[in-house]
Amino acid sequence: AAVLAYQPAANAASEFYKGKTIRFVVGFGAGGGYDAYSRMLAPRFAKELGTSVVVENLPGAGGMRALNRIAKMPGHGLALHIVNGTGAAMQQLVDISGARYDLTKLKYLGIIHSSRWNFLVSPKSSYMTIADVKKANKVMNWGGSGKVSGMSDGAAFTCHALGLRCKLVTGYKGSRKAALAVAQGEMDAMYVSETSADKYHRAKSARVIATMHRKRSTLFPNIPTVFEQVPNLTKEQQWWIDFRATVESLGRILVAPPATPKHVVDILRAATHKILNDPGLIKEANKRRRYIGYQTAAQAKKAVNTVLASLTAAQKAKIKKVVLDTY
Repeated sequence: AAVLAYQPAANAASEFYKGKTIRFVVGFGAGGGYDAYSRMLAPRFAKELGTSVVVENLPGAGGMRALNRIAKMPGHGLALHIVNGTGAAMQQLVDISGARYDLTKLKYLGIIHSSRWNFLVSPKSSYMTIADVKKANKVMNWGGSGKVSGMSDGAAFTCHALGLRCKLVTGYKGSRKAALAVAQGEMDAMYVSETSADKYHRAKSARVIATMHRKRSTLFPNIPTVFEQVPNLTKEQQWWIDFRATVESLGRILVAPPATPKHVVDILRAATHKILNDPGLIKEANKRRRYIGYQTAAQAKKAVNTVLASLTAAQKAKIKKVVLDTY
């Protein structure tokens, strides 16, 4: 039944895309995670849609430059983009200047993968658990890039939720530089996704002490979650951690521009569903440590709306204060 359901979409795709070229726009430079995913998926979309797919890197402003471009593209159905859902949602949430997109208006094709994020310390640190950090009651220096980036705003959420004494040191160009600072003892802690944490943990440049989620990280099954380590969290503390986990569940969202017509969106969603459920792709992705954890377009829409359309004005104001002004 599933095969038959996608047959008309495949026929429509070959008619619509014949002789056309799709641009797979990447909001970051060559060699990074978003570039790797785009180049892994591009030939599969080319084959599935019967067309050419060209990867185009458009780095700048933490992915915002490309996303702003995608948000105002015409509805020709010839553009794909992987959004850093966590980063884009936070930028929109705190009204960062320069963001000229509305994440709720994009045409979602599905979520490629999302990570549970982790609290890391130096490998030489005496802190083994969150309890150790709280007991020491010292100011922890966290390495970050801009105020609004996964590392930085995630650290701010963590410090606020757990009542830690923290100072956020921004200016590190990416998590690799921040991890180096943690390894050398310049910084005490960092906050990164499980895929990045896996890299730094294996390189012994940082050590995971907690997963900031209700479920343990699939890459760190032996590390207890924040809920396991701090069983007496208040309802307010739980809200901050759960809300942040929902922001992080947005992960890498595959989108088309808002103006893309419905019949083309349907074609692209069918292709996305087929491609991201392909065992061959999943096997290749695992080998590259670029994991696939497909969620549907409907699941992406629900998570985005929870993050951007469910907050009270007071909650939004408090998040802005914690992220932009507190640490």
